[in-house]
Amino acid sequence: MNKPQVPDFLKNIRVVLARPNHPGNIGSAARAMKTMGLSRLYLVEPKVFPSDEANTLASGAVDLLEHATVVPSLAEALQDVTIACALTSRRRELTTPLSTPRQTTPELVARARDGEQVALVFGNETFGLSIEEVEQCNRLVTIPGNPDYFSLNLAMAVQVMTYELFSHTGVDVDYLRADSDAAALGEVEGFCGHLEQTMDKIGYFRRRNSERMMRRMRTLFNRAGLLREEIDILRGFLKQVQRAADGEVRRDAPGPNGE
Repeated sequence: MNKPQVPDFLKNIRVVLARPNHPGNIGSAARAMKTMGLSRLYLVEPKVFPSDEANTLASGAVDLLEHATVVPSLAEALQDVTIACALTSRRRELTTPLSTPRQTTPELVARARDGEQVALVFGNETFGLSIEEVEQCNRLVTIPGNPDYFSLNLAMAVQVMTYELFSHTGVDVDYLRADSDAAALGEVEGFCGHLEQTMDKIGYFRRRNSERMMRRMRTLFNRAGLLREEIDILRGFLKQVQRAADGEVRRDAPGPNGE
């Protein structure tokens, strides 16, 4: 199966890092973004950028850093945005509704599909977003966690939020599954017949009801959803058992006398 394409509408979603202190966090955030199909990074007054540390931690996402937009204010980063989500873990005395990433992302994806510009706004590593920055956003999002210890660093928060977004794109992992063919009912029945013959040959039915036993075996293997390759493996094993029962086990290596 061919790999699915990253939906084009994700280009309408940007990640905005407000006043980031550490260049390594910028690089790690870029890597988190690219992993989830996002490519537009905005930096508001970064303390150090560009930097080798950011490039190193970005790994294969250096292209996002090279095309990042650096602006002097959050207002400029949000100039053409219709939905701006302020990510915060602090209690705010604001009337803006508070929601989780899972609750918020369906709307964000729908808006981006319609061509609107959406922003995920993350604050400074030490102080988060200021009240003035939060007031420039029209959505307030908090990643839920342990109330007694909640400490996500910047890149972790970006990863959680972008993952929730990507999970609503409809892109699945079927392309990673190995190509395989399900065994037909006739093939399963052929295997069960081979199994019954082998079990009889080794004396398994001497003290057991063969009809009842095989009925349960057929139910088991029909329920298992066997693949053709698995049928071949099992039948190869049964052939070896039959050879052993006949005293015809093949030696893969010569014995001590070269026999």
